[in-house]
Amino acid sequence: MDKKRLEHFKKRLMQKQSELLQAVSRNEQDGRAADEEATQDVADKAINSYTKEFLFHLSNSDRNLLQMVAEALQRIKEGSYGQCVTCGNEMNPKRLEAVPWARFCLNCQEKVEQGMR
Repeated sequence: MDKKRLEHFKKRLMQKQSELLQAVSRNEQDGRAADEEATQDVADKAINSYTKEFLFHLSNSDRNLLQMVAEALQRIKEGSYGQCVTCGNEMNPKRLEAVPWARFCLNCQEKVEQGMR
């Protein structure tokens, strides 16, 4: 991959990383705020519990995506970005445009989703 495209993906990944860090921080703050609210009855407690669970799920998803973004940035540093981590083949540039943190080529991704890897 040429340096210009690599730099393009690096900027996109760094922007996504920043967005995710902000989202995780915001969700943690919102979760703490839900704990601090004085609840009067069972319905309020249920709503607070649901809110905390929902925020936890969002935060967990964001953390997983944040890890994939960090791994993609590491692959850029190592010079292996754009190559499938399983088979080593070059990934389709359209795939990287859609999912810059992708680890697998389409063939290997299908195998992963089918439980073959």
